[in-house]
Amino acid sequence: MTLLERHHLGLGRYASHLTSTKRRVPCQDFTTTDPNYFTDRNHFFHDRPALPPAVMLLYYSLAAFLLVDHSSAQSSAATAAAVPSAAAGTGTWPVDLVGTWTSKSRAVLTGPGFYDPINDNLLEPDHTGISYSFTSDGHYEEAYYRAIANPTAPDCPSAIMQWQHGSWTFNANGSLLLQPISVDGRQVTSDPCNDPNHSVYLRYNQTENMEKYAVYEDPYHGIPRLDLYQFDGTPIMPLYLVYSPPMMLPTTTLNPMTSATATSASKLKKRGQGLPAEVPINWKEKLQANPDNLGMVKHINADKLWWIGLGMTGIGGLLYLGPRRMGIQI
Repeated sequence: MTLLERHHLGLGRYASHLTSTKRRVPCQDFTTTDPNYFTDRNHFFHDRPALPPAVMLLYYSLAAFLLVDHSSAQSSAATAAAVPSAAAGTGTWPVDLVGTWTSKSRAVLTGPGFYDPINDNLLEPDHTGISYSFTSDGHYEEAYYRAIANPTAPDCPSAIMQWQHGSWTFNANGSLLLQPISVDGRQVTSDPCNDPNHSVYLRYNQTENMEKYAVYEDPYHGIPRLDLYQFDGTPIMPLYLVYSPPMMLPTTTLNPMTSATATSASKLKKRGQGLPAEVPINWKEKLQANPDNLGMVKHINADKLWWIGLGMTGIGGLLYLGPRRMGIQI
């Protein structure tokens, strides 16, 4: 007897056991003269015994449960995939970006220490670097101070300072879109070797698209670190969290213009500030701009000035009291 015949014989005995209701009927050996009986697929399966109703009910219940569970999993995955897009569309922003971030030198920070909107001046930090600030309601500010190398004359580098603020958006693909207020951006470039007496001060407007970002704890410094990647995937120097909430200037337009569209190449026009203060805030910068005044301030000696004042007081007293003691009427 072949293995397949033995298997079929076992099924026959199991069917007899299930279908006997009143008494057990001994199962007889199964024989057939049809050579195609075991190879005929339809014949083989039609002769198999039917499963009990309880087993069939359990089988169909399990199949229905698996079908419903699979449909629920698919709908949940679709909902999860739509969450970033919905977050970007409804005006929510990642909380891990909120704060003021600066480069390793920590000399460049956003806020009033880099740009003075009252006098419309960029204030030079002690060292180069960059800084970004983000709020939880979609505002940002950036400050750049960079040195530009001169390969033909290494001892004559130039410098550039840039400042912008505006709104930022978190896109569904994980990128960041930074859109500045066009009339508020500022840029100053300095080339002391080619023009030692002047710097170029312009309006600056540059939209930025960051391909992605990453916030994590720096393994060396043990503080939060921000990695920004430009539109082409080029990484910006690492930034570290220094303030949370961020240190920023007001997020509204600081230097509104009534006409003309501001571009990065337009010359800066300072607006009037009303009545001037008795002592301007930038009096020191104006004084240093004139070498003659700077030399005069450097050569003033407080001790000499005190003795000169004392001598003039003595001379004045002698001139006033001397003639009276001599009986001379003045």
